Amino acid sequence: MISYKSKIFVTGHKGLVGSAIVRKLKSKGYKNILVADRKKLDLLDQKKVFQFLKKNKPKFIFLAAAKVGGIYSNEKFKAEFIYQNITMQTNLIHSAFKCNIKNLIFLGSSCVYPRNCKQPIKEDYLLSGYLEKTNDAYATAKIAGIKMCQSYNKQYGTRYLSLMPTNTYGKNDNYHSLNSHFLPSVIKKTHMIKNSNSKKFVIWGNGRAKREIIFVDDIADACVYFMNKKTKHDLINIGTGKEFSINQYVNKILKILIPNKKIKIVYDKTKPNGTPRKVLNIKIAKSYGWTAKSRFKETILETYKNYLKETQ
Repeated sequence: MISYKSKIFVTGHKGLVGSAIVRKLKSKGYKNILVADRKKLDLLDQKKVFQFLKKNKPKFIFLAAAKVGGIYSNEKFKAEFIYQNITMQTNLIHSAFKCNIKNLIFLGSSCVYPRNCKQPIKEDYLLSGYLEKTNDAYATAKIAGIKMCQSYNKQYGTRYLSLMPTNTYGKNDNYHSLNSHFLPSVIKKTHMIKNSNSKKFVIWGNGRAKREIIFVDDIADACVYFMNKKTKHDLINIGTGKEFSINQYVNKILKILIPNKKIKIVYDKTKPNGTPRKVLNIKIAKSYGWTAKSRFKETILETYKNYLKETQ
């Protein structure tokens, strides 16, 4: 059991998931939260990571730091994605073990599962087929993190749990036109249409690819929930179990944010569709008593409000 006074180290605390974990910990009454930005701690430097953990001795680590991006950046910067993610997670996991830190949650991604995977995706489907080529470098790095946690648990008796969230959105997201995930990209495009004379929304690919999405506060809730939960599983999917096509998401968001403007949707078929369908089987998470609680309309409005704050 992690007490309210225990020192908890959250990596990636300025990012989408890391910042949400910090907010959730504070709201639950945890007082001793340890964070470090890149100037204070370079996670690519194994020696510095080890020295930091040895000096600070956290009771628990949330490994939320990662190099992330959408289809474009994952395809264009494969070397950076695989090197930086493998290096950061390896440094943290191995240094945690060397410093006798027994408890850690590693945040992965649903992209670790094969491209043409049976749906809904069970945790057992890991490594059962070929990955989506557009983000295979990032996915391979995350798979390495999962396997490293599992291997240390088996050999050394650690409690390193891997949580696999589906597509995430919320406060402190990345809204870069080329490097963002699809939902923040939709919010940015919608805002641009709202504040211009444009009545056209461009979707990459054919728009038929199906996705499951989850609000970042739900992921943070799952992280804190499983921090204090003994599990026999070391890999658990975190999602809503609901899926819609890209077309459906775009239409929903347009109706929420600009209900009085008629928008024509067009398709840029020179761009990739990505994985054709991706929805997680969340029975294991549910078996431990956790489910996502957020509602789509409210979270989209909240995310848009944060987008305006973050971009102005």
